[in-house]
Amino acid sequence: MANVSVYNMEGKEVGTIELNDAVFGAPVNEHLVHMAVVQQLANNRQGTQKAKTRSEVSGGGRKPWRQKGTGHARQGSIRAPQWKGGGVVFAPVPRDYSFKLNKKEKRAALKSVLTDKVQTGSLVVLETLELDEIKTKKFLEIMKNIKVEKGLVVIAENNENVVLSARNAADVDTTLVNAINVYDILNAKTLVLTKDAVKKIEEVYA
Repeated sequence: MANVSVYNMEGKEVGTIELNDAVFGAPVNEHLVHMAVVQQLANNRQGTQKAKTRSEVSGGGRKPWRQKGTGHARQGSIRAPQWKGGGVVFAPVPRDYSFKLNKKEKRAALKSVLTDKVQTGSLVVLETLELDEIKTKKFLEIMKNIKVEKGLVVIAENNENVVLSARNAADVDTTLVNAINVYDILNAKTLVLTKDAVKKIEEVYA
């Protein structure tokens, strides 16, 4: 089991925590991580793009000229794709891009990125994260103390003061344990977990 330092909000080391290898020491499966990221981005797509085909554009109800004898190439409609104002060939239509991953694959991908953060030294554990008031300046001061520039802060339970204080922080996001995902963890340079969040993650994913 890996031992990671625990810091307080002033950035001082106050102890260590032993991480469960079932979650933070799992085999790193890059293929599953890739699939999880692709799935999340695909599921976020609205899929509402639309262009008209030749059957949907207005006009063009008759042949523009007779079939033979004009010197022009034969044409059936002025709304064919080669005409200005004509329909689009293989036009995009509204569709659903989402697809599913198995529950085991999702869990394995999440464990992979959590393990990677531990192995690369990009995981910071905070003893606690509490704010008396909604204050972005105070939140950024804490992030500076633990040397986090672009990070994802994971808390165990919803804390309005912390969430709202972090909302205006440009490069730091917050999320709850039950909302963590592969893409956000990968996108963060540093993953910050409170001790309570570590326990909850181990309970859910071990």
